[in-house]
Formats: sequence, C-alpha cells, structure tokens
Amino acid sequence: MQNIEPYYNWRDLYIASEDSLSPFYNVVYSEFEYTNTIYNYYIHPQWDDIGSPTLYIKIIFVDYEIGFAIIELIGEWNDAINNDIMFLKRDIADVLIQNGINKFLLIGENVLNFHGSDDCYYQEWYEDISDNGGWIAAINFRHHVTQEFWQNGIDYYFVYGGDFDDFNWRLLKPNQLFDLVQDMIQHRIV
Repeated sequence: MQNIEPYYNWRDLYIASEDSLSPFYNVVYSEFEYTNTIYNYYIHPQWDDIGSPTLYIKIIFVDYEIGFAIIELIGEWNDAINNDIMFLKRDIADVLIQNGINKFLLIGENVLNFHGSDDCYYQEWYEDISDNGGWIAAINFRHHVTQEFWQNGIDYYFVYGGDFDDFNWRLLKPNQLFDLVQDMIQHRIV
C-alpha cells in the first residue's frame, strides 16, 4: 500500500494544500516519512488524514466556478466502527459545500471494503446539494463495495454502476472528466 500514491498528474492545475478554501490548506507533506497506516500497512505520505484510522483521501481537483470536486480515496470505508462518513461529510464535504461545491466525483478504486451503518450523513449530504442540481458520483469502486452500498441503502444518494465502474479517468483533464460524468448522469435521469 505504501507505493499507491494519490493521482498527481493534475498538480499543475490544482494542489489542495495551496488552496485557501481547501480543508487541507497549508498542510506540509513529507516525501520520505511514512507515518499513516491502514491496519498496520503504511500508506504513501501524500494521502490526507480525515480522522479515520482506515480511510484516507486526496482532493485532486476543485473547480469553484463550475462547482465540482474530484476526491480520490484509499483504504477501508467503515461507517460501522469508525463512522467514516461523518469525517468525510463534516470535515471535507461541508467545507467544500460552503464554498460552492455541489458536485462530487469520488474515485474509489483503492477502497478495499465498505461497512455501512445508518444513512443519516449520506442523506444530509444529498439534501445539502440536490436542491441546486448537485450529485455524488462514485467512480471505479469495486463491485463488492457497490454491493455493500446497495445493501446498506445508500445507493439512493450516489450515482454509480455501469459505465461508472470501469472508467479510464486518468486519460482526461479534470474538466473533461466532469463533463463526461455530468453527461452520463443526465442520460441516466432522462
């Protein structure tokens, strides 16, 4: 796990630690000192700690004019024990929502498991953004993870599955990815 880095090819376009509106503004990262772990496995120091011992993230792009954020995740998403959605909602999503973000692209190819609890924070997140056309898209989550989403009833709040499960997003620029996901969502609604 220590070799899995957050996606960095868009760093010429956006760096969360340099964005004064980001929850990670002014965070200083080490390239050599590995301190964070997921179940005793060290992870790359560029991942951001959100308060969960098993789930880390990286905000890899934000566009405040259009109102979207792209967030990459790694680890185990565990609401049952760690209440990870609370950390993600309160400390990350709420900060972004306050600054005009209402569309979230969550990239989950490095999320190994999901353990659900209740859907209160998911419902709140959805209600906070849906009135003004917002959505949450789950991209490249593993099939067993999206099955857990469905079994825990949070599939109502996320758009995922089908084309969202096998998405070669790294070939695109952030705005191209957003446009494509937005178009896919609109086609699902119609």
